[in-house]
Order: sequence, then C-alpha cells, then structure tokens
Amino acid sequence: MALSGTIAASGLSKAPSPARVDWVDYAKGICIVMVVMMHSVLGVEIAAGQTGFMHVAVAFAKPFRMPDFFLISGLFLPLVIDRDWRTYLDRKVVHFAYFYVVWVTIQFGFKAPAFAAETSWREAGLLYLESFVEPFGTLWFIYLLPIFFVVTKLTRRIPPLAIWLIAAALETPRISTGWTAIDEFCARFVYFYSGYLFAPYVFALSDLARNHPALALAALATWALVNAGLVALGAGEWKIVSLVLGFAGACAIITMGTLLARAQWLNFFRFCGEHSIVIYLAFFLPMAATRTLLLRTGVIADIGTVSLIVTIVGVIGSLAIWYVALRLNARFLFERPQTFWIAPKKAGPVLQAAE
Repeated sequence: MALSGTIAASGLSKAPSPARVDWVDYAKGICIVMVVMMHSVLGVEIAAGQTGFMHVAVAFAKPFRMPDFFLISGLFLPLVIDRDWRTYLDRKVVHFAYFYVVWVTIQFGFKAPAFAAETSWREAGLLYLESFVEPFGTLWFIYLLPIFFVVTKLTRRIPPLAIWLIAAALETPRISTGWTAIDEFCARFVYFYSGYLFAPYVFALSDLARNHPALALAALATWALVNAGLVALGAGEWKIVSLVLGFAGACAIITMGTLLARAQWLNFFRFCGEHSIVIYLAFFLPMAATRTLLLRTGVIADIGTVSLIVTIVGVIGSLAIWYVALRLNARFLFERPQTFWIAPKKAGPVLQAAE
C-alpha cells in the first residue's frame, strides 16, 4: 500500500520513509508527461515552421514544469545526505553518470550520420566527446542532478538559509553563459534545494490537500487563472515573478498529484511517475520517429494534432522500449549492472531521481 505522505513539520531535516509515496508518483508522472510534451510540441513546430493548439499548453506549463521536477528530486534527500561519501556517490553520481553515458551514446549514434554529413566524422567524434562537458540533447536533467546532489552534501554544514538565498539570487538574473550546466544550475538549484530543505512543509501541504479537497480544488482553479494570465502577459519570464510562479506551480502539481492519489484517478500518470526516468531516457526515439513520419507524409495537416500524437507516442513508445529491453535481456539500458557499482547494492526500486 502506498504511503499517504503524512509527516509532521517538526524539523527541516526529516522526511518520510523512502517507500513509494502515492502523490509523489502522480506528480512526477504529470511532470514527465509535460517534459515529453514540451520537446514533442516544440520539435514539431520548429520542423513545420508553424504553431498549433498544443503550444498554449506548453507555454502554460513552462513556469513550473522543471521547477516541480527538481523540487521533487530533492524531497527525500534528507534521508540519505549523511551517508558515507562512497555510498552517496554511488547512488547519486555514478548511478546517473552510467545512464548518461549509455544514453548519450545511443542518442548520438542516431544523430551522428547527420552531423558527419554536415561537417565530417572527425567533427562528429569531437562533438560526442564534447557532450561530456556540454550536456547533449534531452539528457541535461540527469547530467545536472549529480551536481545538485554533490553541492548539497558539500554545503550541508553551511546555514541552510544562506544557501537558499544564494540559490534564489542565482535564479533571479537569468544567467546566460552559453554553457547548459552552468545556466541550468543557476536557474534550477533553488528548487532542488527547496525540496531538500522544506520537505516537511511539502508533505504538510499534501496532507492539507488530501484532507480538504474542496479547498484544494479552489486553490488550483485560482492558481491556473493567475498562471495563465501572467503567461499571456509575458510576465512569466520576469525577475522574481518567475521564481514565484515556479514555486506556485510546484505546489499546484503537488496538490494535483495528491487529489488524484486520493481519488485513485488517472493511474497512468502514477505509472509514468514510477518509471519517470525510463521515459526520460527513451522518449526521444519514438518522438523523433513519429514526428518525421507524420510531417513527411502529411497524412495529418493540423500541427496541433500532430504535436499531440507525437507526445502520446513519445510517452507510450518509451515504455514499450523499456518492456522490450526487459524481454530481450537488455536490462543494462535501464538497470545499472553490478560491475558499475562502487558501493554494496541494496535491494529496492531503481532509476528513481530521489530515494
């Protein structure tokens, strides 16, 4: 039975058992579908040179899509941050580094011929090596997570409020160096650290929504109107406003996940949340293939409909790839082999962004 997520807000260092929490899976499922939707819709629109009705949904989700994902990724960190460095690095760095290497190689394998055709195979090879410094394609999220985990552990003796204020200050000026790791670190670390620091209050918010669903629905409706209005006005990118919308949207997704878990509705989102990293790693292939097929054949003229289909196929196709990989004993694609563990393996769920 999944936990409800109940926790007393008695201290900033406490969080619930790392067993699966129902609303967390729903919230992660919503987030990963929004991520696939964003890449699918923008990819279709760029290739087609026009926008469709799905563009509105992508714009609406932009202020909170990644903030919520990072906040949830830091949510259970208080349980493991004091582990010895060897175990911590194995679970929080080597784990994600393994999947980054495997899947950047797979992604690059599909794209290398096009790169070589534009330049040369030598340049394509150099671009592959560069992907270990500059995150490649859709994989920047799992490239950045280990950095967040290490920075948080290294700074745990520094007053948390000071770290949070610095992180918030880094998000505000919209730093743009041209290096993805640096720019995304500055833009996202405040949300990850907030998940770690304010975990008790996040779970308290979930409990409040679970116990007062009518109030939660009213709050969600108000948030949706405000978020949509500010996005329509172009205020979503404003300094301070973006930070507020990021946290407000994260709270909204947490509330939404809690209400869905309470009612046991739309369990597909829960399943997606349980396998969010599987989807994140593999969705690029069915997404790109479907986009190319639909746009080249022109069988569907409406760009919004094409975007919607590409999104659906991206999600379901990635899960199909996972299923086939397990059937064909290619588990190394989604499960880290024992050879690549630097600390004793513990039985439990794999491929989770936070234990």
